[in-house]
Amino acid sequence: MLNYLASALPTETSPAARLIALQCALRMNDSAQVRLPLGVLRSLRLEPATDSWRDLHQARWLCATLPASHSNARAVVIQLLDVGLFAQCPARPDRLAAADWALRAACGIRMGCAPFSQLIAMCIKAHTAPESTHGTAEVDQLARECGLAATDFTDALDQLTAAGHISSWSVQSASGDLYWTLTEPGGRGCEGTTRR
Repeated sequence: MLNYLASALPTETSPAARLIALQCALRMNDSAQVRLPLGVLRSLRLEPATDSWRDLHQARWLCATLPASHSNARAVVIQLLDVGLFAQCPARPDRLAAADWALRAACGIRMGCAPFSQLIAMCIKAHTAPESTHGTAEVDQLARECGLAATDFTDALDQLTAAGHISSWSVQSASGDLYWTLTEPGGRGCEGTTRR
């Protein structure tokens, strides 16, 4: 889904809008409708995120009814307008499990509450095999999935490493492949150094 959204959303789409789009795409029903609980937005530290909603609306990717600030509403009601989503998604139970995983992966990042940090960490974890702390992928692909230039992406990796979310990373210049080691749960990671 991250790869599909990288091509479906305009390149200038913000990381916060991409996090919202991912949750919407994974939670949609058979009519491309979503009731996104406000608790999800609070967990991602994206409430009210009016700029992000406006970006997605202007891209004609969705139409959302945002609750008024004085409202007792508990969810945002959304109609997704991207019919290509139907060809991308697995069965709804699998999508809902993926939405929950993506939420937990993004919420694990507490570094200044920056949406780009959450998106990058989630993207890196999505490209890491289960039960592993090591991964590899093409750096340009990962940067595109996060809506960043490759240099901005690697700068953000430095920040995630400094904050202890990534143990180490390097880019092989010949292939453009990014190699990383995630910090092990409860520790500072296997290697504890940053490499480029």
